[in-house]
Amino acid sequence: MLMGENDGAGSAPVIIPPSWEEAAEFIAREGDTAPPPIAVVCGPKNSGKSTFSRYLLNTLLSRYKKVGYLDTDVGQPEFFLPGCLSVHIIDERISDLRSWSLKSPDRCCFFGDVSSKRDPQAYLGHVRGLYDNFLGEHYKFYEKQALPLIINTPGWVKGTGYDLLVEMLKYISPTHVVQVRISAESKNLPKGAFWLDGEHYGSLHLIDIYSARTDFFNQSVLTRKDAGTLRDRRLFEYFKLCFPSDLDIKTNKDLAYALASLCPYEVPFSRIKVKHLHCQVPNSEVFHSLNATIVGLAINSGKPPSSFSQQCVGLGIVRGIDVKNDRIYVITPVPIHNLQKVDLLLQGLIEIPTGFLQVRRCLSPYMATNVLHKLPEKDE
Repeated sequence: MLMGENDGAGSAPVIIPPSWEEAAEFIAREGDTAPPPIAVVCGPKNSGKSTFSRYLLNTLLSRYKKVGYLDTDVGQPEFFLPGCLSVHIIDERISDLRSWSLKSPDRCCFFGDVSSKRDPQAYLGHVRGLYDNFLGEHYKFYEKQALPLIINTPGWVKGTGYDLLVEMLKYISPTHVVQVRISAESKNLPKGAFWLDGEHYGSLHLIDIYSARTDFFNQSVLTRKDAGTLRDRRLFEYFKLCFPSDLDIKTNKDLAYALASLCPYEVPFSRIKVKHLHCQVPNSEVFHSLNATIVGLAINSGKPPSSFSQQCVGLGIVRGIDVKNDRIYVITPVPIHNLQKVDLLLQGLIEIPTGFLQVRRCLSPYMATNVLHKLPEKDE
């Protein structure tokens, strides 16, 4: 039987092929007699991995109150922001399988680029750290609180991307691996447990499905995505959260005006450290280099900034630097109680969308002047 879901707003629902339905039901049923499934979804770009992952999430929520979701795609994340890897604990079904929405992560790391090729080892370190944290917090058999986990992977499955996926699969040792395959066979991953080099894989379940290509109007649901536009849209929706929901912000121009008039937070240099993730900057230029950039706001708990222990609580726009008065000015929707814990700024290569800046007769957010919010000092 074919199944479809939509958002109730008149958009055409996606047809769920029988093979998808059978695969999702099989994974969900396995948890009845075994530990909750840890399912990795992989395949080439534009194959439908995200759509299947959402459908699997809905299927698991029919049996579990909550489901974990580890998003390892820094270029096209499912629930959070570009340049981030994140774990989410989901307790509500997704109504529209083809749309995305921002959700606050249970835990997040800021990688700082939209491709793992910039620093493969750091990327793997973040994946391992987030996975280990999920196991420690949400996969507790002895407390009967183990949650199933879906791991969505990038569509880069050749060259270094393939090597990273192999390392990820070896470390995670999932219970289920779902390969979403497309008609162009040369773009697919090898069949079978390709990451195990012929080793015995015990109770591992391998599932191959093919991409779903049409909705009820016989239109393709796998139209090529404009990755840059989607990333900018996510950042647009994120920084809209700086403002009340009833404020009418629909365009880049609206947001640019709103950001330019927003009072930034004032943060003393002395309470933070700065780490440049993908470049080296002279000490004398560290703070100047932050001006007009997007940074990860992280809590490092006194550990070396080079470690993978940092927990990113969100992103911010550095609107200005005042070296004379030892101050940095930041715009962010991160709640004040979380912002007060931030002790590390992470600068990567995530840029402020030009649409936020190139608005006629409007000052760029980091150039405007206004009254400033002073961030309360930390308790000694």
